[in-house]
Amino acid sequence: MTDKSKIPPEDRIPVIVGIGEIVDRPKEITEGLEPLDLLEHALRRAEADAGATLLGEVQSLDVVNFLSWRYRDPEKLLAQRLGISPAHCYYGPVGGESPIRYIHEAAKRIARGECTVAAVCGAEAQSTATKAERTGAKLPWTPFAHDVEEPKRGAAFQKPLAVKLGVFRPVTVYPFYEAASSARWGQTPREAMAESGTLWSRYSEAAAQNPNAWLTRRYAPEEITTPTADNRLIAWPYNKLMVANPSVNMGGALLLTSLAKARAAGIAEDKLVYPLGGASAEEPRDYLLRDQFYESHPQNAVLKAVTDLAGGDGNKFDAIELYSCFPCVPKMARRTLGLGADVQPTVTGGLTFFGAPLNTYMTHAACAMVRRVRDGAGLGLLYGQGGFVTKHHALVVSKTPPREALAQETSVQAEADRNKRAVPEFVAEARGKGKVESFTVLYGRGGDVEHGVVMLRTEDDRRTLARIAASDSATLARLLDMDRTPVGSLGEIAMAGDGVPEWRVA
Repeated sequence: MTDKSKIPPEDRIPVIVGIGEIVDRPKEITEGLEPLDLLEHALRRAEADAGATLLGEVQSLDVVNFLSWRYRDPEKLLAQRLGISPAHCYYGPVGGESPIRYIHEAAKRIARGECTVAAVCGAEAQSTATKAERTGAKLPWTPFAHDVEEPKRGAAFQKPLAVKLGVFRPVTVYPFYEAASSARWGQTPREAMAESGTLWSRYSEAAAQNPNAWLTRRYAPEEITTPTADNRLIAWPYNKLMVANPSVNMGGALLLTSLAKARAAGIAEDKLVYPLGGASAEEPRDYLLRDQFYESHPQNAVLKAVTDLAGGDGNKFDAIELYSCFPCVPKMARRTLGLGADVQPTVTGGLTFFGAPLNTYMTHAACAMVRRVRDGAGLGLLYGQGGFVTKHHALVVSKTPPREALAQETSVQAEADRNKRAVPEFVAEARGKGKVESFTVLYGRGGDVEHGVVMLRTEDDRRTLARIAASDSATLARLLDMDRTPVGSLGEIAMAGDGVPEWRVA
């Protein structure tokens, strides 16, 4: 029985009322829309979707970080275009989880009575920007702000040895989680690859049904996992069709308001989707400062917290979106949620097939989830993550109004930290025996091995990174054995002439 005394007044119940998306495929490069245009179009479409005049009353505006173009204070430029002066006007840092965090925070502001109408939006025009750079075309966009510092990413937070070995970008770091987690689950590399192919094929199926997707056909599992000229290996075990596709032009936006405002504005009840709550936690930015690579304590804490909102059973979610920059993320997430291998992991299509407008994919995922809930899904889960399995945020949404006020304290960092074990000391120089903690192999554009990289534990249980030369065919063959994981294998570490540890299988 519902305790009516806990139900907040309607002016403190946040609700998503409008969604808007735009996909730009210009026939001519110079006709491409710049990010500010895409943001404005998406917001106006969200207002039209709500069926009420709301943009002029926005008091909270969050703009997701974008990398395809650089502006000075883009959030202020967007507010000027809209003719508004929101009290909260924010342009955030890099992070794939950030759209979910902004939606959650906007909902909490409404629940606190700090604002009545809030907007969250993001956009990228990377496809057009890249084509313009390659062809020398001059884009008629707002002048590029060369005096604005580029956002800090990957290499800025990593150890010099990681940068030197090339394992400082997402595509070369996530394989460490892929190899370590599959070994922990008792899978052979062949079995792990098969799971990735099946899972990614399901993402492609969703993209094929999403009119806003960049790639709109289903890919069979074997198409995804088999290297070809068009599906080249990038970093073992990831082919091109297993990684995020940022070369897209997209904008997405959501409008939130209070239930009282929505009803006063005459917004139809079947448009309303209620945020019920969520959770967040983080890992250190330097990925080598983690205790292990077969699970993420912040991911576990976040997903367990939102599962509690569903009565302690992940199967209670009628629709889910598991962040999908690389297969290891949803594979770990679905296990934490207690979901089977037959899980339908997306309502959107994934960062490979729907497209990866960098930090703002989850804006589009939230739009897709709103559509799914409006169409009858009772309870939806949106899980986003950013960095190198670094930042995690999840949000539960529902067709049914909440039974109590939206919680304001949503960090589960303490729970994540409580489960963390001792972090091994990292050393840049090592000799003697080394046991493989995880690994990857880096490939050139022509498909040739550049070198392998192993993460090792030394005889005194320190951690280091070591290179495997492209000429060391025996060691590479051990790493790439599809029927036996190299995780746990012993070998010899020696220092190369350039000061980099090298490892050879015993």
